[in-house]
Amino acid sequence: MTKLEYKTIERVAGPLVFVKETHPVGYGELVEVNVHGETKLGQVLETAQDFVVVQLFEGTSGVDKDASVKFLGEPLTVKLDENIKGRVLSGIGRPLDKGPQLTGKKFDIGGAAINPFSRQFPNNFIQTGISSIDMMTTLIRGQKLPIFSGSGLPHNDIALQIARQAKVVGEKTDFLVVFAAMGITNEEALKFQRSFEESGAIENAVLFINKADDPSVERLVTPRMALTTAEYFAFEKGAHVLVIFTDLTNYCESLREIGAAREEIPGRRGYPGYMYTDLAQLYERAGLVKGRKGSVTQIPILTMPGDDKTHPIPDLTGYITEGQVVIGRELHRKNIYPPIDVLPSLSRLMGPGTGEGKTRDDHKKVSDQCYALYAEGRDMRGLVAIVGEEALSERDRRKLHFAKLFEEKFLQQGLDEDRSFDKTMDIAWDLLRSIPREELTKIDDKLKDKYY
Repeated sequence: MTKLEYKTIERVAGPLVFVKETHPVGYGELVEVNVHGETKLGQVLETAQDFVVVQLFEGTSGVDKDASVKFLGEPLTVKLDENIKGRVLSGIGRPLDKGPQLTGKKFDIGGAAINPFSRQFPNNFIQTGISSIDMMTTLIRGQKLPIFSGSGLPHNDIALQIARQAKVVGEKTDFLVVFAAMGITNEEALKFQRSFEESGAIENAVLFINKADDPSVERLVTPRMALTTAEYFAFEKGAHVLVIFTDLTNYCESLREIGAAREEIPGRRGYPGYMYTDLAQLYERAGLVKGRKGSVTQIPILTMPGDDKTHPIPDLTGYITEGQVVIGRELHRKNIYPPIDVLPSLSRLMGPGTGEGKTRDDHKKVSDQCYALYAEGRDMRGLVAIVGEEALSERDRRKLHFAKLFEEKFLQQGLDEDRSFDKTMDIAWDLLRSIPREELTKIDDKLKDKYY
């Protein structure tokens, strides 16, 4: 069937091209725009009776009324096979690593939502090698556990460390990391690529990199490319896949920019009203499917503008995902790395995914005890600032000391330090031994006899 070409461009607004009087076209359909011999790729964003809105992946510079528009009759796809492992690609799947173009079967990047009935409940642990995550906010296979950060905090270092170190313990299954970076600088892109290559983690990873100077439309496609790749390896090849996004704030800024170009009525703080739906379409592609071996686990990273948790991006993310890991600015100021503040952090799936046969029999109790002592110790700091340490009781002083030790020995670890789960638990028990046995009220006697 010959594909019709139109020369009916009415106007161009930002990354959008408005074309009038076309045949009926589908939402999400691929489009080629021919600009003076150069072909630009785009996608149908909106279709109405008398006009079609096309968003271009390569920017609209040079597009005028003489440009011709051809509708290709299919959605945006990515070609996938085993050879994609170890590749570094652009946000729309073009090679950035001087390798060949992608080959294999075509997959629609829109993906198919997992039927709630066929979902399996996540209950197996993924070891990240970072103590504060493994023990306090455990990551479970099939979970979506976002990292809430702020500008200037080392979230990208933490993301890279998780990507290098994450593994499934005690099972002989393929484990793969799909890393999608959105709106990052050239310097960050080089750092990510180099980190994967030097550590050898690139062999079991796929990188999608969308830079800050790439068109904002491409940013909306990048996470969908990454998730489609993850679903292929998880549900077709039976691998456990960890998807890391950084930074979702840039993704949402692109949504806002395109919404403004379409002259939509803005919602909260200028973001489009459908941002919740859009984020849910990404997050809900994590999970396990009954009868399939693989899993898709997500760690989306977002920087909270002004460290504000009530900002629409972290707020909506918190509704959809199963917990959050919060990066603390105060800990970062003390030069503690990773500066993960365990008090506001939470993993809602930690209960079913931990314990005997999964992590360790003492895991949950030790985690609860450390949390309680650290929280009380942090409270004591405020009191000490007013009345001085001498005014505290012996017991309160111990808690104050515990909080200091917890930050220095447990939270603090090297950029390349990969702690096994047993090592993490040993460090926790070492700290708990600084507290008299009878004050460890959250741990039962049987566990104290075994480990104290």
